[in-house]
Amino acid sequence: MPELPEVETFARALKTELVGNTILSADLRWARTLATPSPAQFKKQIAGQKIVDVSRRAKYLILNLEDYNLLIHLRMSGDLIIRGGKIKPEKHDRLLLYLSNHTYLAFNDTRKFGRVWLTDRPEDILGKLGPEPLEKDFTAQWLFENLHARKRYLKPLLLDQSFIAGLGNIYTDECLHIAKLHPLTSSNNVTKEQAASLHKAIRSVLKEGIRRNGASIDWAYRGGEFQNYFRVYGREGKPCPVCGTKIQKLTVGQRGTHVCPNCQHLR
Repeated sequence: MPELPEVETFARALKTELVGNTILSADLRWARTLATPSPAQFKKQIAGQKIVDVSRRAKYLILNLEDYNLLIHLRMSGDLIIRGGKIKPEKHDRLLLYLSNHTYLAFNDTRKFGRVWLTDRPEDILGKLGPEPLEKDFTAQWLFENLHARKRYLKPLLLDQSFIAGLGNIYTDECLHIAKLHPLTSSNNVTKEQAASLHKAIRSVLKEGIRRNGASIDWAYRGGEFQNYFRVYGREGKPCPVCGTKIQKLTVGQRGTHVCPNCQHLR
């Protein structure tokens, strides 16, 4: 599933191509892709809407329109592609938006898990999300206090989008390794110094992921190169880049999790 760096990469690329265009019409080819409103209302409301900006909140891509916001969550296999020339929908295209510059934006989703919302109240969908980890209000002190306000294993808590917005399986494993914290550490046992290290790791890993256009590890996402710089994720049996100990793969909260047993002691 694309995480914050991958969605940010999508947003930056699409912003260049889409802003200033008007959506002439929509072709909804898989009704369940649309979470809200009804298909008929969606087609009526989106026609004639000018795209004024493209942004991101957590793992949601947002097309800011004149009167509405189009929210897109790519989930497991969603992809967004701008195509020109003769319109030839592909097998897994779920939504096509025809644009005023004679191109169209295709939402392609093989596994059909992706969702789209057209709304003038984006806070109804985004309001329960936690802070953005690259914004100023996400501080080391905030992290320490909120880790101690809960009593949960670190990794499942960091994956909880209502706690921090945008982290997923890959970047959480990488952050925890840099901070030398075991994913099964109880959040209320994290010291102030460890919280500061984790805060620094989260911000640095996400910034590096964005700089490298995300990670291309799934056939559904293309173009990134951060996978060439993983420390632990997907490196089971390979040496830790810090100490040389073999990376182990665990299951934490039903998610495959990669750790260095030497660097990340469970205390």
